[in-house]
Amino acid sequence: MHNIFVYGTLKKGQPNYQYMTDTKNGKAIFKGTGRTVEKYPLVIAQKDNIPFLMNVPGTGHHIAGEIYSVDDQMLQFLDEFESCPDMYQRTIKRIEILEWGGRDDSPEGRAAANTMECFVYSTTSYQSEWLNLPYLDCYDSYGTHGLRYIERLYR
Repeated sequence: MHNIFVYGTLKKGQPNYQYMTDTKNGKAIFKGTGRTVEKYPLVIAQKDNIPFLMNVPGTGHHIAGEIYSVDDQMLQFLDEFESCPDMYQRTIKRIEILEWGGRDDSPEGRAAANTMECFVYSTTSYQSEWLNLPYLDCYDSYGTHGLRYIERLYR
């Protein structure tokens, strides 16, 4: 199993969450909530209003999201879904645990450090003008920004 941190449309209540719960894609177990230890710029860009976490450490905000434990099949699905490595790159980042709900493993070691390493999909393939867009600390497709994500059917 692999730890993954999602911050955008794959979170609970967001347009693509259905893919996280579809067992045809593999197994994903919700563990808790967290935020990035380092600051990053999270913007909404392109014609479909896609959330992009730009891999520019030290700029932006600590990004809030959800931590999941996923199997190899789900990780492969997510790589394809996120167009990795072309659009997004999957890298390991430190995540501060805000709430831990994992029942099948012991959070004691994590609670002491209050952080864990997770895979995160971020991008180095962004347009330079995206750095001038408003930075978010928590993505919500239905937020007051008025830039609702335009859903597309995933094959």
